[in-house]
Amino acid sequence: MGPSIHPRTIQEVKDKADIVDVISEHIVLKKKGKEFVGICPFHDDSKPSMTVSPAKQFYYCFSCGAGGNSIKFLMEFTRNNFTDVVLSLAKKNDINVINVDGPQQEIYKKQLSRREELYKILRVTKEWFKSQLNNTLGKEAHHYLTSQRNLNIKNINDFELGYAPNSWNDLFNYLSKVEKFPLKLILSAGLVVSKDNADKVYDRFRNRLIVPIFDMQGRVVAFGGRSLDGQEPKYLNSPESEVFEKGKMLFAFDKASSNIRKRDKAVVVEGYFDVISLHSKGITNSVASLGTALNKYQISQLCRCTDNKNIIINFDSDNAGRLATKRVINEVESLSLHDQINLKILEIKSFKDPDEYLKENKPEDYFNLIDNASFWIDWEIDQIFDNKDLSKSDIFQNVISSLVKLLSKFPQSATRTHYLQKVSERLSMGQARLAIKFEEDLRKQVKGFRWHGRSKKFEQPSEVSQREKNESEIIYYYLHCPEHRLFIREELLKREINIFNTEYIRIIWESISTIEVNNLSVNYLDDLKDPNNKQLNNEFTSINLISLLPDHLALNDLEVSNKINTFINPDELFLTTLKNSKHNLLGTLSLLERYKSLKRCRHLIESWGSQRLKTLENCISILIDNSSLEPTDSNKEIEDVFKDLNSDAIKFQELYYLEREHINFLDKQRCGNFSSNQ
Repeated sequence: MGPSIHPRTIQEVKDKADIVDVISEHIVLKKKGKEFVGICPFHDDSKPSMTVSPAKQFYYCFSCGAGGNSIKFLMEFTRNNFTDVVLSLAKKNDINVINVDGPQQEIYKKQLSRREELYKILRVTKEWFKSQLNNTLGKEAHHYLTSQRNLNIKNINDFELGYAPNSWNDLFNYLSKVEKFPLKLILSAGLVVSKDNADKVYDRFRNRLIVPIFDMQGRVVAFGGRSLDGQEPKYLNSPESEVFEKGKMLFAFDKASSNIRKRDKAVVVEGYFDVISLHSKGITNSVASLGTALNKYQISQLCRCTDNKNIIINFDSDNAGRLATKRVINEVESLSLHDQINLKILEIKSFKDPDEYLKENKPEDYFNLIDNASFWIDWEIDQIFDNKDLSKSDIFQNVISSLVKLLSKFPQSATRTHYLQKVSERLSMGQARLAIKFEEDLRKQVKGFRWHGRSKKFEQPSEVSQREKNESEIIYYYLHCPEHRLFIREELLKREINIFNTEYIRIIWESISTIEVNNLSVNYLDDLKDPNNKQLNNEFTSINLISLLPDHLALNDLEVSNKINTFINPDELFLTTLKNSKHNLLGTLSLLERYKSLKRCRHLIESWGSQRLKTLENCISILIDNSSLEPTDSNKEIEDVFKDLNSDAIKFQELYYLEREHINFLDKQRCGNFSSNQ
């Protein structure tokens, strides 16, 4: 049973925990009049339907009906209970918690005490690293900072840079023998690595420049170390701990937040030293991610500091930097498409990174580059055209396909029209009449592409109940056949089955994913792709979902928890399918994909039927008007004109038959006639 919290404490939490601050930590909010709007996280929101009122300290979603105060939001979003949320908000807002029950109070105090111990050891370690930089051992590191990084003493002191000596256990000896910290705490702080016992403990950071990482309260939570002798990895971060979550941190955010507010603009770069270099030159509204792709949580943090949600990504100009930029775009694309953030990309092609650029240019030049950075869509279009020889038909077709896929994402027709004209001009290379033709062709292709597999318009009533049955079977297999879990996830991804359509099954699937994240890590699915990571695979398949899932749902979704018993205790009919589980599972997955393909077929038939076909007589008439040749000598020309005039109808026809072919393939797979050798 949770602790009893005095009503005065609860009221103080409600008064101090501003709802805009609380919600904007988790989703991007954009000011609209006196209120804020954002994408609702509690349903599959396609446009901003959640309104947050600072005056009323209340949120409400006009689509799904979710609503309440800041405590209710965190309970729903984090799936934590009332007590945990109140205690968390109290801690964040420095509110004294009164009347907590004895046993729970002791647990809470121990948690706070342990965190304070971690903050203390990290603070002491930071000072030790600084002292090493300033003695004879750190001479080479100091020279590197001043000569190669062009930093002065003030820059070094501002970021409290340090040095880890090239020794196995100097730091460990200092912390354990001089400061008397216990080994368990030193390990928890991620400062040393242990090989099974205290006799085999060595420092995590050796012969590295040390960059302390601070949270928003100015407390050291981790360290980053840059190798000075070519040791791999070049950059090494502290492991995650009770006070350090890599995916929730931004380097130098504590220093940059006020300047981001002043400039109404946040600049995100790749490395610590890019940020330090930028700050040393007066570009103090810059931050860096910590070796991970920028995620929605970090974007939300940045957006809290900029009224107009201006985010500029300036990663390295090499292939790795471009891939990292694409990952950021994929992460926040939907937010940008619905005007929730203004995402721009700055790529300095003649230089590797901002640090290199600033060695040869003035800070004012960099500010100009920031002001003229490309909107992310323009950057994506540039990437599509970059180094492409459009005179080659296969390359030209690939470019067209990529453009159609990109342009079909825009929800606003005005934006689509603007970019259709823009890319058509590039394709035509200045030929006005050709540009008009390209625009017409692209517009039709985009219209055909703008179809979504979840559209209910093309779904037959009889398919709904059958699809629910098949989606249920996936949950059955996932719970009762742990050895197939990775196979199921890989197949769902491969078949582009991104979401379950039946609501309660979708909630169960999301709960399963949450349990797996809690037991493993946020990036566990990416890590599982490594075939050599057998330990993680074993941990993944050994998670007892049958035991954990009912408790999780009972706590977070009582209504759905009433349905879970059916999945936990399946009937005899399902149990018989376990004898040939992989084969039966493949059939179920094929059926789910088949429903999607059938809907697409219906869409293509409708699109195909809406085209007005030009007859052969029309084609002959056009040739007569434009040629001195007799029509009887122009069979090839007639055929070409016919294909040109009816290209859209022919395209829909081709796509339809390709989709039918795919359905036949799925039927073979479903019926057991499929062979991987064919």
